[in-house]
This record gives sequence, structure tokens and C-alpha cells, in this order.
Amino acid sequence: MAADPALTAVLTALAGVVGLAVGSFLNVVVWRVPQGLSVVRPASACPACAAPITARDNVPVLSWVALRGRCRRCRAPISARYPLVEAGTAALFAATTWWAARHGDLALLPALLYLAALGVALALIDLDVRRLPDALVLPSYPVVAALLGLAAVVEHDGAAALRAVVGGAALWLLYFALAVARPGGMGFGDVKLSGLLGAYLGYAGWSSLVVGAFAAFLVGGLVGVALVASRRVGRRGSLPFGPFMLAGAALGFAAGGSLAHWYLQVSGLLPA
Repeated sequence: MAADPALTAVLTALAGVVGLAVGSFLNVVVWRVPQGLSVVRPASACPACAAPITARDNVPVLSWVALRGRCRRCRAPISARYPLVEAGTAALFAATTWWAARHGDLALLPALLYLAALGVALALIDLDVRRLPDALVLPSYPVVAALLGLAAVVEHDGAAALRAVVGGAALWLLYFALAVARPGGMGFGDVKLSGLLGAYLGYAGWSSLVVGAFAAFLVGGLVGVALVASRRVGRRGSLPFGPFMLAGAALGFAAGGSLAHWYLQVSGLLPA
């Protein structure tokens, strides 16, 4: 059952505020994790002059605007990516919360917000260094198991929990087979991530699992063709696949059932 509209509005706004803070932390994660650095210590500092970033200069988005994108001490430029990640994470958290409230899936919201934050970090890291760090992916398995399991208990939906296990195993096996069949074509970071995404998609339903798995390759292929056509990537160039896996999973989870039903109708397998 959908949540009350007033409650939905409050939760969505609160999620957006939380998303700003999470986005600020994700900027640290994206920069430090690929280098094997701690995300806790030392405190954030200007990369140009090493001046510590004070609390007043660490307010998501607003501090960057107030400083006009420059360090207070040395006036070195601060990348616009920082506020964009903060604002983007806030928007993603708000949209996820709104969707969960509208669909009566608030028990699943912690799991969805965790995936949203993890997805932002992994997508950016994969775009930067073509790698999905084990330090983020592997510890997420017990976290996701706990969050999806908790949602299943709250909703008294043991079938969803079972589908999550089967979905995670099935998608992992698919990606593992692709990685073995074509060495170099599919990284094992993608294989490890596939298990997590398969668990979410399986929890949502079999249609979501199929659509989410297929959508990753479809979106990746379309983007690749567009980049080749615009000559931004050579015909033999490669793209990090993690962002497409995440995009496909989001599409499968949010609209997998509807898309599968539409396809079956269009193909004539179901009556219009």
C-alpha cells in the first residue's frame, strides 16, 4: 500500500538532505579507495595547498557555491564534480525514497538507499580507473544479505528472499561464464558486482531479473554505438561496464515487470 502523500513528501525531502551528506562522503570514497587510502583519516584537505577543509567550507553544494569553486586559502580551483556528486546523490536518494513510498516498499528502502550510494561510488570509480574495488564490492555481500533479509522478514515474504539468493547466483554464473568464455572482455570486478545486482533483481521478481540483466547489455551497446558514431571512442575501444550494469539493474528493478509485460504483448505472446 502506498504511503500517505504527506509522509511521502516528508520522507522524500529528508532523504534528499541525507543524500547531500552521503554524496559528500562518496566524493572521499571515490578519490581514496582506488588508492588504498583510509576514508576516515586524515581529514579532507585542499589537494593544492594541503590546507584542512573547515566545517564551514564542507557544507555540501553550498560551500562550493559560496567559495565560487576555489580554495579559500590558495584560490586553487575545486572541481565542479564535487557538488555535482553531492546534488546527484541527493536527487537519487529522494527519487528512490519517493518510489519506495509510492509502491509501499518502505521496508526495502534501506537496501535501496545502500545500493544507490554504492552504485554512485562504483560507477564513478569504474569510469575513473576501470576497476570495481573489492574493498567496496565484497563487504557489500553481507550488508545486502542483511538488508534484503530484513525487508523480507518485515514483509513476511520468504519467496522474495529465496528469489534474491537464486537471482544473485544466476547472474553471477552468467557473468562468470562470459568472463571465462571471452578473457579480457568481461572483468572479474563485473562478475563480483553481478551477484549483488542479481540479488536485488531477484528480490523484485523474475521479470525484473531478466529485464535488468538484458538492459545492461542493451544500454551499454547503445552508448557504445553512439560514442563510436561520434568518434569519441574507436571501434576497438572499450568502455567500463559497471555503470551499465548499475543502470540496467535500476531499470529492471523499477520497471522490469511492466517492460516484460509490454514486450510479451508486442510480441503477441500475451493478448493486448
